[in-house]
Amino acid sequence: MMSRCKISYPSLIVLVLLQGMTLLMFYGWYVQVKPQSPPPTQSKVHVLLLSSWRSGSSFMGQVFSQHPSVFYLMEPAWHVWSSAPRVGMRFLRMAVRDLIHRVFQCDFSVMDSYMPEQRNMSKIFMWSHSRALCSPPACSLTPRGQFSNQSQCYKSCDSDGLQKVEDACNTYSHVVLKEVRFFELESLYPLLKDPTLDFRIVHLVRDPRAVVRSKEQSAGSFVRDNAMVLEQKNIPASEVQYQAIQEICRSHVRINERAMLKPPPFLKGRYKMVRFEDIAFNPLKEINDIYDFVGLQMTPELQDWIVTVTQGKGKGSTKDAFDITSRNAKAVTQAWRKALPFSKVKKVQDACKGAMSLLGYRTVDNEREQKNMDVDLLVPKVPFKFNWEVHTKKVAES
Repeated sequence: MMSRCKISYPSLIVLVLLQGMTLLMFYGWYVQVKPQSPPPTQSKVHVLLLSSWRSGSSFMGQVFSQHPSVFYLMEPAWHVWSSAPRVGMRFLRMAVRDLIHRVFQCDFSVMDSYMPEQRNMSKIFMWSHSRALCSPPACSLTPRGQFSNQSQCYKSCDSDGLQKVEDACNTYSHVVLKEVRFFELESLYPLLKDPTLDFRIVHLVRDPRAVVRSKEQSAGSFVRDNAMVLEQKNIPASEVQYQAIQEICRSHVRINERAMLKPPPFLKGRYKMVRFEDIAFNPLKEINDIYDFVGLQMTPELQDWIVTVTQGKGKGSTKDAFDITSRNAKAVTQAWRKALPFSKVKKVQDACKGAMSLLGYRTVDNEREQKNMDVDLLVPKVPFKFNWEVHTKKVAES
């Protein structure tokens, strides 16, 4: 007859504790030697590239679009604006915000209200400028991680419906949208407050004298846009471009003031202003800073591409207002100094004096100073700081 082993209650407690400690020690050893699996995929980062016309935003859009982690669209809100071309911008900004919100969430059913019945991928405004729509799963043309070719994509990558667009959007860590028709930040507050969005704003500005010169080269493309900026007011044709640039300059001030001067808590750390001229003169550093702000890493391939497109021989705009070619970026930023008559330069400066002071653009007093390329008209970022007291005084005088 087998004897029974009797264990006292205190001894049982000790055995359980010893067993638990042994398991913990074994688990610690196992975790150390076991190959670690990659961390779970983080939630998306949502970036709004906010700018105005002819400010280098198409180039900056491609800086995002060609990144292998980015799903990019160029002005998806164009569909809203084009649906009501004879109204002002204020009237449609809520509809635009709601469309952007849905697209950030990769929900393209919002396009149903703005597209023809046949909602193919090619019906999305400037769709072929998006590398993500030229790559799997949207299209097999461009392998992920390689640079896309807009003209080849346009010929080869259309698809029925928008399901592939949504599928592609859902596979990227960053969704970046470019827009040029937001002239204030307040209408974006619901997006900034939305806990499901990791929302960042990159605000791109450019010397207004260069903007006017560039717009004149593609004047026919901006007739309707000027009318929307000016809320469809009846303005003499000779004054339209100056009143439009004045409103654009004021919008830059409004946006920057709201973001930098006592911003609401939900806006802090989520806004970055960049000047196109700084990017042109030091592209790798500036673009690296922008990537850092939105949580992207520079790649050797992107670095080579940036050098190629900013240090070419071209010096001006192409016939296509949205075309990106290899150009001498430094020369492009200064082209207005030789191309615009001083009479126009003075009118732009009068319209934008306060904004130019705030953003760090020096004015010229005569044609000789304008055309003297040894005179630097860009205030350095350091030690340049926004001086709101000085700026407010100059705005009142302008």
